[in-house]
Amino acid sequence: MKKITVYSTPMCTYCVILKNYLKEKNIDFEEVDVSQDEEMQKKMIEKSGQMSVPVTEINGDIIVGFDKEKIDEAIGL
Repeated sequence: MKKITVYSTPMCTYCVILKNYLKEKNIDFEEVDVSQDEEMQKKMIEKSGQMSVPVTEINGDIIVGFDKEKIDEAIGL
């Protein structure tokens, strides 16, 4: 099983769309609210080089934004 982490914030529309998409596909993921966790926010920025959300980490691969094609490919859909 692939380890999936979604770095997001509550007010981010694309974050909500991404999380709903994963839930619809019955894909388990860990959600990290980077607006509440400064340490995880720094970790996300180091990994992605981006300050924007969502950032999805799938088995160490980083996908910035809601890029459905890249997410599906990384998950194996």
